[in-house]
Amino acid sequence: MPVPEIGTPAPDFTLRGVLLGDDGSVDRQDYSLSAHRGAPVVLAFYPGDESAVCTKQLCSYASDLDRFRDFGANVWGVNFSDLDSHEHFARKRDLRFPLLADTDRSVVRAYGIQMPGLGLKRSVFVIDADGIVRWKHVARIGLTYQDTETITKELAALTRR
Repeated sequence: MPVPEIGTPAPDFTLRGVLLGDDGSVDRQDYSLSAHRGAPVVLAFYPGDESAVCTKQLCSYASDLDRFRDFGANVWGVNFSDLDSHEHFARKRDLRFPLLADTDRSVVRAYGIQMPGLGLKRSVFVIDADGIVRWKHVARIGLTYQDTETITKELAALTRR
């Protein structure tokens, strides 16, 4: 599948995910993109739990979670790891946003970011409240990531539409 174009509907999906609570509990539930209409969603596809760049990326988003919430946006991390791996990663790094398990790689394929034999391309998609792709960044080489400042500028632009 090709990468979704700006202005087109984001591919819908439902994945199991983990969410670390303020009390240290972990909630495992289904997350469906279509069920979150009415609020923007930042989909952060990252290659692996506990890898150096991924840890830095997701920890930076967790530290800046209030900035995303200022725009009413939900942040979801997505990769191939299973729920146990995500739970360990969330607890160790105090990540307080959902980490979704795309273990069969169906969502990565739907978003056109699969790298055969290597996994996935580090990617961020900003999906508006109506489920439309409004911004994307798909890395050729995932050694860097899009920072909060860049993403929140795109979220701010949604409010001006």
